[in-house]
Amino acid sequence: MKTRMLLAAVVLILALGLPALAASPEDAARGLVERLLPGRSGLFAFEQIPPAASGCPGGSDVFELESRQGKVVVRGNSALSMAVGLNWYLKYCGHCHVSLWGSNLALPEPPPPVPEKVRRTSLYEHRYYLNFCAFSYSLAWYDWPQWQRLIDWMALEGIDMPLSVTGQEAIWRAVYRELGLSDRQLDAFFVGPAYLPFGWMGCIDGWGGPLPQSWIAQHLALEKQIVARERQLGMTPVLQGFTGHVPAALAQVAPQAKLERLSSWAGFPPTHFLNPQDPWFARIGKRFIEEQTRQFGSDHLYAADTFIEMQPPSDDPRFLAAMGKGVYEAMHAGDPQAVWVLQSWMFQFQRNFWKEPQRRALLGAVPDPRMIVLDLYCERNPLWSGTEAFYGKPWMWNVIQDFGDVTSLHGNLPQLAGDLRAAAASPQRGHLAGIGMVNEGLGNNPVVIDLLSEMAWRPEAVDVGEWLRGYVHARYGRRLPAAEAAWADLLATAYRVPGNSGSPICMRPGAEGDSGCSAHTAPPYDNAQLAGAWQKLLECSAALAEVDTFRFDLVNVARQVLANHAFMLRRQIAEAWRKKDLVALRAAGQRYLQLIRDVDELLATRREFLLGKWLADADRWATTSPQKRLYAWNARTLLTLWGPRDSTLHDYAARQWSGMLTGFYLPRWEMFLRRLDAALAAGRVLDAGTLEKDLRDWEAEWAHGRESYPAVAHGDTLAVARKLWADYGPALRGP
Repeated sequence: MKTRMLLAAVVLILALGLPALAASPEDAARGLVERLLPGRSGLFAFEQIPPAASGCPGGSDVFELESRQGKVVVRGNSALSMAVGLNWYLKYCGHCHVSLWGSNLALPEPPPPVPEKVRRTSLYEHRYYLNFCAFSYSLAWYDWPQWQRLIDWMALEGIDMPLSVTGQEAIWRAVYRELGLSDRQLDAFFVGPAYLPFGWMGCIDGWGGPLPQSWIAQHLALEKQIVARERQLGMTPVLQGFTGHVPAALAQVAPQAKLERLSSWAGFPPTHFLNPQDPWFARIGKRFIEEQTRQFGSDHLYAADTFIEMQPPSDDPRFLAAMGKGVYEAMHAGDPQAVWVLQSWMFQFQRNFWKEPQRRALLGAVPDPRMIVLDLYCERNPLWSGTEAFYGKPWMWNVIQDFGDVTSLHGNLPQLAGDLRAAAASPQRGHLAGIGMVNEGLGNNPVVIDLLSEMAWRPEAVDVGEWLRGYVHARYGRRLPAAEAAWADLLATAYRVPGNSGSPICMRPGAEGDSGCSAHTAPPYDNAQLAGAWQKLLECSAALAEVDTFRFDLVNVARQVLANHAFMLRRQIAEAWRKKDLVALRAAGQRYLQLIRDVDELLATRREFLLGKWLADADRWATTSPQKRLYAWNARTLLTLWGPRDSTLHDYAARQWSGMLTGFYLPRWEMFLRRLDAALAAGRVLDAGTLEKDLRDWEAEWAHGRESYPAVAHGDTLAVARKLWADYGPALRGP
């Protein structure tokens, strides 16, 4: 009885997210089950087993599954391996699916037995997750319940190296206060809450601030919960390292310090960094690591990217070697076991600067075992094959998958599976230490993450079509020919495209309709075939009406089809304008505006696609009225102008969300169409310059708005999807 009471207490503490109790791996796994399937953790038995013999290049993580006396036995060398085993069971025996985009957890009672014992060993030492940018585009307003759900999902997917950089402003504040900087000086340094990653990476100072002291305290506490739970589940969080980026005000308290100005990033004023050979560099870096360790502990992994998208002040290999040595030695001074986790994006972004001598100089300044290089963009431009596998450094094969967390259905599944397998088999792979996903946001494509995370445990070649049928079975809980046929269409269209699929809906209107940062052309596949997937999913609606995952997928597919259809409707507007046909222009314009309203109505039925939810999450952190205004402006500006009124990054983080469509994109297009109408009716050319100015003024005003949008989904997904198919299906499928 006492044992059961103690176990119940452990499970309760884990379920509530309290990190005070150090749980055993088995208890941590049981707590995860209890959060997923409340009251059903007793169906599973968790047991710890020794690590697998380390292979080359594989790791030692292992899980086993079998049935025993009516229970599902999940074994692993750690809580994380047990979580992967649990997820494998849920997918392939229980036909359940856990994701951030709908979940199907209708596990039968009693749970289905494991047909025969399963044993799987990870092929890689590490599985990495999260891009710095995701802490803006997706995670800016996350609280503990949201983080708890995300961490549990990461554990199920086998992530052992999550980037964990929340709350670091408290560390910087403590260190810089110690050096004599005032809070007022730090206000000019810290960026606003929606832009924190771009401050951490040294791109900008002060923009979107000042960062309230209450935010700093709240997120110090939040990060302690995050890293405690991640460690409890067997992960090794990657914390922040000192990059050399410092406040300009440091010159006032340390006039002898050698400050350098980096190149401007995206039109923002240049930031300052400390010369790596200056004694202040090691001093600040050491104190940062020490204070961070005092607050958050350490697993000896530190992310640091001084020149992520800025050009260094010198291309002299000696300077760059000193820079690399300075960053590493500052880490090492604070933690003798420090390992530098470096994003290779700078080599990608500034290829003309980072030639072989420059790359070798930076990387060669750090002992090989003390650095891990993340090859970020392997789905498009892998760097490992052109750098001798980063000149001997351990490296990880990653995909970005999405930029700006733009709402988009995409991911080249066959290419990802083939390219990863080819890299792992290559004699030139060097020290391939792991794989990862470094999305700029959480995205909208759970299938891509599922495939990549499973490939860490699959030595066999993956037949993507066959794998996808198993995925659909788990995602919807049953096999349906129409569902499998729908996903075959998806595999032939959206899931053959490696990058974001934009839509003109989210582009700032212009004379030719192609200004802005989003994709300017329709996706390179047949939208009619993608529309066929929508139709086939609708055929499953009676059988899957109550399945959450199905409802999400139905909305996401229909949304992409209509977003693609907008290209055709936009061309009709352009054609009517070119022909000076006012009647056709007005008709085409009304069809386009109605499409925007219709997509908004569809998206309103799902919690994942709500502007109001994003704004409500931001508002939740505020403790005063000025903070409410500041956080709302941050939340709105990031998704629209991004920066100042004339920002080159406008619409970079475009969202096809309910509220965004009718509250922001629709009024822009209405203004544009009114100007076209007036110009054509008067027989004059469009004043494109005035239109652009007025649009920017309106966008800046909208960012300061305080109107509310629904934060809770409303409407019937199936009814709206059927209605829109009836309205658009004939035109989408063609003759």
